[in-house]
Amino acid sequence: MNITTNGEAVSIDPLTIQEYLVSLGIDPRRVAVELNLEILPKAQYETTQLKDGDTLEIVHFVGGGAARA
Repeated sequence: MNITTNGEAVSIDPLTIQEYLVSLGIDPRRVAVELNLEILPKAQYETTQLKDGDTLEIVHFVGGGAARA
């Protein structure tokens, strides 16, 4: 089936969001996922099945900032 991830067309086997993230080497605890323009709660990653034509945006959390003087 075909989905779009962060603007890139991808062909995958049927997977849940959780399975897909793990297959990409992504720690599901460290990202936010938007599925078809809706933020998906982390509690639904394991039960939400990807469907043909879905669009995902995966946002990684990045720490940082200015060091204190």
